[in-house]
Amino acid sequence: MSRAFRVALVGNPNVGKTTLFNALTGLRHRATNYPGTTVETREGRLRDAEENIIVVDFPGVYSLSAGSDEERIARQELLNSPFDLVVQVVDTTNAERNLYLTTQLLELGVPLLLAFNMTDRARALGLEYDLDRISASIGVVIVPTVGHRGEGIQELVAAIRHALHSPPQVRNPVRYGADIDAAVAAIEEKLAAHGLRGPRARWVALKLLENDPELCVEWEHQPDVMEELRRQQQRLLALGRDTPDVLIADRRFGFVAGIVRAAQRRTAAVRRTWSDRLDEVLAHPLLGVPVFLAVLYILFWITFRLADPPMRALEWAFKHAAGVVRDFWPTSRAILLRDLIADGILGGVGSMVSFLPNIALLFAGISILEDSGYLTRAVLLSDRLMQKVGLHGRSFIPLLIGFGCNIPALMATRVLESRRDRLTTMMVLPLIPCGARFTVFSLLIPAFFPEPWRALILWGLYVLGILLAIGGAWLLRHTLFRGQPEPLIVELPPYRMPTLRGILVHMWDRCLAYLQKAGTIILALSVILWFLTTFPRPAVPAGAEAESAAGSAPTIEFTYAGRLGRALEPVLRPMGFDARLGTAMIGALAAREVLIAQLGIVFAVETDEENPRPLRERLQEAYSPLVGFCLALFMLISPSCLATVAVMRRESGSWKWTAVQFAALYALAWGVTTVVYQIGRWLGF
Repeated sequence: MSRAFRVALVGNPNVGKTTLFNALTGLRHRATNYPGTTVETREGRLRDAEENIIVVDFPGVYSLSAGSDEERIARQELLNSPFDLVVQVVDTTNAERNLYLTTQLLELGVPLLLAFNMTDRARALGLEYDLDRISASIGVVIVPTVGHRGEGIQELVAAIRHALHSPPQVRNPVRYGADIDAAVAAIEEKLAAHGLRGPRARWVALKLLENDPELCVEWEHQPDVMEELRRQQQRLLALGRDTPDVLIADRRFGFVAGIVRAAQRRTAAVRRTWSDRLDEVLAHPLLGVPVFLAVLYILFWITFRLADPPMRALEWAFKHAAGVVRDFWPTSRAILLRDLIADGILGGVGSMVSFLPNIALLFAGISILEDSGYLTRAVLLSDRLMQKVGLHGRSFIPLLIGFGCNIPALMATRVLESRRDRLTTMMVLPLIPCGARFTVFSLLIPAFFPEPWRALILWGLYVLGILLAIGGAWLLRHTLFRGQPEPLIVELPPYRMPTLRGILVHMWDRCLAYLQKAGTIILALSVILWFLTTFPRPAVPAGAEAESAAGSAPTIEFTYAGRLGRALEPVLRPMGFDARLGTAMIGALAAREVLIAQLGIVFAVETDEENPRPLRERLQEAYSPLVGFCLALFMLISPSCLATVAVMRRESGSWKWTAVQFAALYALAWGVTTVVYQIGRWLGF
């Protein structure tokens, strides 16, 4: 069996790298996360190639300076993983900026191939390049491509295959001047004493001169290396120039600028493009904001309105499947196994899979906004407001999505580059009132309040959730995630027409990731909840059918969930809750909507979605409007569902932050609800 070749696909953001990856691999790829991070990578087999060639799509990076999770992961993978070739995708319209990354790849000593993408747009702008001249200057083969049209793909595949079988000679043409070269050579000599030689030693010496934090920590236990480093840095500073990192960056930019300008030719005067004319409206400081809100409203409406029919169809399918299991299962055999399949497995998985249409439509919409170039403008417009509360401008998108469902909102935090900004946003997201909470409010508010008060109370709950999320973000940025938000530095890409393949691939990846990441955990937790609300069962008289006792109202009192509800009464009483509400809330851990069914079980009422009045009447008899409002308040603030917890664990990559969020939200919910109930009771409500 022939060996598998590994090819890394790297490049700056917005250079068409994803489009090229899809063109190179077709649909034969999978998306995964790097261990312990939310940085996503994709890999797939190279199409039209007889050999087994695996292409790994890296996240977009501007450099290899480890300034973000993406840059750190890209650098670690290129240094430590056995890649046979690195293909860098270059935006031909901005070649000078893109080739800065090329200089760093050359310093690493990796076998390199360049794909100059979007050459059609460069020609439209009146830009032409002598690619042979650039190739000769840096010693790297260059292939021109137009990814969205498929132009140059066959040539790129042929170049990749040739480079794999005849690896190019790697050389670093960048020179930093006699002073810096002497400093690098001195540090290289010390590194050689520790077994590090060749291109890797030169790269490490350069990064140490730049005060790279990771490498300085790695080599801090080698006093001879660090002493030489300090000596060379002081010598360079004594020359009266800038710091070594600034000098090295200037040399790189100067090298690139010289090559590009010598090879560039303008065939027409620079003119305003249709992208520029669109930005006069879409990116306008005043007009852009209402347009942005209108676009987001349309996306929100499509995601959570058009997804309703397929969601209901999925819910009906799983409910019907559970009914079929019950109807055709022999009543004299393995009743518990039947209930486990119908209620625990089909019920638990069905509640999760019903969100799939939302996930698909949401990420299809995000893919269109992102691939078209509009999402970058939208983030830029919202940055000023978000910065005031300690959040990044990109945080606005997942927070808005949270009004429909917290699960896709958590997944949407991947648009944030900084882990600190990402964690801050994820920690406060469950405070945004989601659609599942609206279902609970639609039961509790009409049950306890007259018609004139209902809209005001619902509005108040939503406003309170938003204010708590804003306050929580501000508090986190001044305590656990102290520091200013990362500055928003973005390049406005030209508007492009998204490709259908790109949208479908993006949507497929997200849907598959959702099912893989949340499905197994939710299935296990649903089975556990079913067990807690089913066992232990009361003693059944001899000859009586097990089914007669299974669904009766007293059964819940004997279960572990019922006993736990009674045990929680001392904690629940300050909020005005009793054991019955505590038992119902235990079942609502799976999903907020389950609270309604659990209340129906606890109160031995037959719930009917078309006419839920009997349950409302029983609630009115048992509790005051103050208790009803406090129950809605607790449901608003506490964690929304186990699916959210599972996705939080996956997206944060940490059980620690998931546990902190879970505990903090319950503590906040208990504290706020207790204060409201005690004040309300003191006022006589």
